[in-house]
Amino acid sequence: MSIQLPEASNFSVPIDRMFDAMLVLCGGVALGVFVVMFWFCIKYRHGSDASREGRQSTRMGLEIGWTLIPFLLFVGMFAWSINLWTLLRTPPAGATPIYIVAKQWMWKVQHANGRREIDMLHVPLGVPVRLIMTSQDVIHSFYVPDFRVKQDVVPGRYTALWFTATKLGSYPLLCSEYCGTDHAAMIGTVEVVSRKEYQQWLHASTALPPAKQGRQLFVQFGCSGCHDPGAGIHAPDLHGLYRSRVQLADGTSLIADDRYLHDSIMLPSTQIVAGYTPIMPTYQSRIDEEDVLALLAYIKSLGAVPPAVQHGSAHE
Repeated sequence: MSIQLPEASNFSVPIDRMFDAMLVLCGGVALGVFVVMFWFCIKYRHGSDASREGRQSTRMGLEIGWTLIPFLLFVGMFAWSINLWTLLRTPPAGATPIYIVAKQWMWKVQHANGRREIDMLHVPLGVPVRLIMTSQDVIHSFYVPDFRVKQDVVPGRYTALWFTATKLGSYPLLCSEYCGTDHAAMIGTVEVVSRKEYQQWLHASTALPPAKQGRQLFVQFGCSGCHDPGAGIHAPDLHGLYRSRVQLADGTSLIADDRYLHDSIMLPSTQIVAGYTPIMPTYQSRIDEEDVLALLAYIKSLGAVPPAVQHGSAHE
């Protein structure tokens, strides 16, 4: 008896259809090959009276047909999969951001207003949700079978995943990458609720928003002593930094995205901004990924710097 998983997200139906089409196509090709193979095995078996004289004639139409038709079918499958992959990697502009830190052996979740949960993810029905994920220790893999979505969660970088839940209910959340002794126990639940219930649940929390938490950490870790506009130490101001272009000391330039900001905190000597000396200490092993996410939220919240103030990077 087959088990049919619920189709609980916007990706469930298109992924199931592509899987079914791939199964039919590959199965059809395999069946055709084996049918011909067995027919030849029977016809030309030892002792049969079948003629074994070699023929020099070639049926060009048949040759082209059995080469071109499977080729076009598989190219069509490739184009279909690329289109679906592009959809999976392109979240809508207004998707609700939720931050996730994977850790042996749990899923730690923080919503946009600061509310946190562990091994539980509340999402609103019919609203696109974008998950920004990183790992505290080893490689994990965020997997919701009923949503047909899966994404590796890697230490030291950010990966993203998005979906729109289409059915109310509770759905299992798994780690599909072996991550240590209690890998099998790293399970959770995705709870899909109505938009009204989600807003009520979200605002029942008294937690500070990530940007305000980040400001507190910014002061606590001493970052403000160097990076605030009025600081006496020669360090870049961070206003307007996010998504701006940064000139590096080696003559190259890059966009200050999430990965760059993360590395600027954890590995500050790897990418030095032009005009600044590499004197900033590393915070690797001193703060965890949740604190880094809060610091990034604060940096992103900073508005544009006044024209008179030149900004660069999170490096000193």
